[in-house]
Amino acid sequence: MVVAAGFTMSKSPTVRKDNLHPFNLLLSGDDACIYVFRPKPPPDDRSLLANRRSSTLSAEVSRKTKVPKYTYVRLGDLTAGSVVNVYGVVVFFKQPFKSRGTDSCSILKITDQSNQNITCSIFCEKLEDHPKIFQIGDIVRMHRVKAQFFKDSISLVNTFGFSVVTFDGTVGGAMEPRTSSRSFHFNQEDRQTVEELRSWASSQALFPTVSAAIHLSAVQPKSYFDLNCQLLAKAPIDSTCILLRVWDGTRCPHTLLKVNVEPNVTEGPSSFSKEKENIIANVFVYDNHLDCARKLKLGSFLRIYNLRANPGHSNVPGLTSSHSVDHLAFHLHGGTSYGRGIQVLPEDSLDVQELKRVLEAFPHDDMNEPFDLNDSALLEVWSTPPELLDGKAVKSSTERGDSPDMPLMTLSELKQCELSRVHHVRAQLRSYEPRRLHQALKLYCSKCTSMQEIPDEELVAGIFSEASSDYEPCNAPPWALLSAFLTDSPVSPDRALTLLLPRQLMSDVKTKGLIFLMGTTLEETYRLAASYQNIVPVRSSGREITLLDLSAPFLFRGRKRHYGCKQCSETVLRDPSAEGVKVIDEKVVAEVLGVQLLQCVLLMKLELQDATDTLEVFLWTHAESFFGVSAEDAAANQEAQNSIRQTMESLCPPGGSMDQHPWLDLFLTAYQTKDDVGQNQTCYQICQTTLIKPPPQNRTPTPPEPPPPPSPGSEITSAG
Repeated sequence: MVVAAGFTMSKSPTVRKDNLHPFNLLLSGDDACIYVFRPKPPPDDRSLLANRRSSTLSAEVSRKTKVPKYTYVRLGDLTAGSVVNVYGVVVFFKQPFKSRGTDSCSILKITDQSNQNITCSIFCEKLEDHPKIFQIGDIVRMHRVKAQFFKDSISLVNTFGFSVVTFDGTVGGAMEPRTSSRSFHFNQEDRQTVEELRSWASSQALFPTVSAAIHLSAVQPKSYFDLNCQLLAKAPIDSTCILLRVWDGTRCPHTLLKVNVEPNVTEGPSSFSKEKENIIANVFVYDNHLDCARKLKLGSFLRIYNLRANPGHSNVPGLTSSHSVDHLAFHLHGGTSYGRGIQVLPEDSLDVQELKRVLEAFPHDDMNEPFDLNDSALLEVWSTPPELLDGKAVKSSTERGDSPDMPLMTLSELKQCELSRVHHVRAQLRSYEPRRLHQALKLYCSKCTSMQEIPDEELVAGIFSEASSDYEPCNAPPWALLSAFLTDSPVSPDRALTLLLPRQLMSDVKTKGLIFLMGTTLEETYRLAASYQNIVPVRSSGREITLLDLSAPFLFRGRKRHYGCKQCSETVLRDPSAEGVKVIDEKVVAEVLGVQLLQCVLLMKLELQDATDTLEVFLWTHAESFFGVSAEDAAANQEAQNSIRQTMESLCPPGGSMDQHPWLDLFLTAYQTKDDVGQNQTCYQICQTTLIKPPPQNRTPTPPEPPPPPSPGSEITSAG
């Protein structure tokens, strides 16, 4: 069989003479090609089943071992209209700013060994999806950007499936990527490319020899500068201005402007020790930077770009003439000129490490110090989850934690107790991990008890892209109708899309109940999922239709995606008529396809504290009842995510002292597991505990004194 692609069709001028086909195929352009398929000889009856199994196994192995291969184009070789992957050194950048539409826009200019300066316009709705650029000389890797002519020169703009990773451009610097993706491809070739760009940029003097940021001790009046600092507190001044209270551990040689803000509107401590107050700088943030300032977390390490040191108070909202005109105030004005804006620095950056060394030398004020916690790796529980808790539920009240059937004990007493029993403790939440909610969401297999991260969007998009590019004609199974058509996508014109509709469901007027889809991108599948109840993405392999690699979701249901376990699944494509089933859900589809369904779960590590000891515990099996939110909803619903985040912030207020942390009545169980070297270790897990949110009151209550354990107090925040 011969398949022609990329040819132009025209009428034949000799059709009347030769009586051949009325149309000719004309070879035009460099993309035309011919595929020749040689049919296999028909197998005998004895080997038919064996050959099918061998073919299926080979296809499965090839899909599992094949790693997406990315090709990168030099900036000097860009052609208008092409969608490419590129590397580049940043020579100019602007922080994201609000565009005329719903997206934010960031502008950067990059170059490489071809000495071409290319302007890039990035439009993304979420700020975290923009390039995380800290200074000129950083290196960016962008996937799926489109080259186009703009003002007589080539520029780049992001397209569907866009992703970006940023690296420090310092020669010999850490190879730590900055990206919102949870996983991405980065092999030895990518590492070599980054090192080559670092060396080249250094030889071209593209990278600044010193950091653009300076310390407060070096600030001069009327100057513009970049500042690396830590956020201690913040407060709104009025609708046009937010005050950020920051420090970098050094003292400004000039008298700083003091600002009095009402404690009830301040997020974080309203005052600090006298010595610390003398080195805290007040930064006034205006206009387009307000949204970013509102989202900043206390304790974050920041770089503030193009900050203005302005003597006097006349431009500061809410201040009177009693302030001296020579007191120094810091202003972050509106606009994006000179890269003006605020960036949160990662914990592992060199600037943050240096800043921490300076701050650690300052005497700590423990009562007012904002809590700082790194997102470090949890115990081996991330790959080996805690044991399931079996047995009868403990009888307890949701209104009182001091059940007579369960005596209260301290944390130090708990550590001496027997395993596999449920114990009642009263403690405060001192810290928790991870701080980012998406890192707490895991996929759990109840069959092999494995736990894994939710696959990254870039990885899933690559699987869909590979499947659509490897398309070949295939046969429809006898239980389905197959419909194929070509897309008109500007990125990939004439790409074939195939719909597979089960006959039985069509006869039962359930056309939208379940469809199989082949040849679509991940973005297109998201859009179609809004109109169809169940979408199963498939691909062609050896003229047969099979499921995608299980690193990608095997089922889309609206905003929800469902994954299968690679180890426990035995995938097969068969008739999903599901006789007797009134509602087709993920469990029905997984059973029909031979997929072991993975369960979305929440897994967190909490550090508890009472007057006697501290204890690290896990929240997993009973996490959904604790928060009153399902992990599945948290993975797809912003409101559910906000509910969990607000709950954790109420139990462990950011920047607050331990006096502000409420006391919790919790049920814990202890069990043993083995570490990486086979040694037994004792772990603790929260069980049978539901958070009770206190009802709103008209009067402003005074915070109660935290009662010493083991005597239970009158205010119960959570109960079993």
